[in-house]
Amino acid sequence: MRVLVAGASGFIGSAVTARLADAGHEVVRLVRRRATSDDEVTWSPGSGIIDFTVMERVDAVLNLSGASLARLPWTRRWRDEILESRVTATRTLADAMRKAKRPPAVFLSGSAVGVYGDRPGELLTEHSSPGEGFLADVVGRWEAAAKLAPDETRTVLLRTGIVVGRGGAMQRVRTLTTFGVSGRLGTGGQYWPWIAIDDEVGAIVHLLDSQLSGAVNLVGPTPATADRIMSALAERMHRPYGLPVPEKLLELGLGNAADDLLLSSQKVRPQRLIDDGYRFRHVTVESAIDAMLNLDRAPAR
Repeated sequence: MRVLVAGASGFIGSAVTARLADAGHEVVRLVRRRATSDDEVTWSPGSGIIDFTVMERVDAVLNLSGASLARLPWTRRWRDEILESRVTATRTLADAMRKAKRPPAVFLSGSAVGVYGDRPGELLTEHSSPGEGFLADVVGRWEAAAKLAPDETRTVLLRTGIVVGRGGAMQRVRTLTTFGVSGRLGTGGQYWPWIAIDDEVGAIVHLLDSQLSGAVNLVGPTPATADRIMSALAERMHRPYGLPVPEKLLELGLGNAADDLLLSSQKVRPQRLIDDGYRFRHVTVESAIDAMLNLDRAPAR
């Protein structure tokens, strides 16, 4: 397949493009600078500018655009950027597809489990209703923009959790652990939906050839609490784990980001991915952490 990728240079995007190339797919990258090769196309998502005819020359579009959630604190200006960077880029892609005479067959658009909000005590699947909060609102508007794609294009919403790998939010957790200042956040009993980078990439490649459409949870099959994830990382790095941080202190220092990223509980199950036959390489978060730290020497699928 010929796959157009937005956000190809990011943490997930760089891993996905490498896997796509290894699998024999042709990757075309959307870039915000002047294109310098045949496999690049210039666009300006903030202004809604893109050559829509590129949609007639590709089989699939993968949208991974969006400002980082891991940049803290979330100032008012950065919260606006988190929302607008996702909605405008996605709308630009969907508009271009609608203008194309032959739109791509597949649109895989980034999304997040933040859509469910804080749901302690619930097992969340793709059939669960949206929750409340800043991220839930962002994801709702983000997904609404993706649904503007043409009816003939199979659209998949990639509801991703915390990606365990050398980048993103886990890189910050790893840095804190390295300096020996990690510890229980709040009660520590809140569920953090996680997925290994290998499986994030594997699931995306799987969904290119799948018949699934609509929301798909990209999380690991074994739920884990924040305390389990952080203590497992500290144990494997041979670092102390014992500086509990009260919820009030987190909220004072990080505001909305504390509630949406660190303290909310989301016990999410990847039901549709499992039912579709995807086989996880990393079933537990401990396995994902081992891979991140190069303790797992098995080759990628």
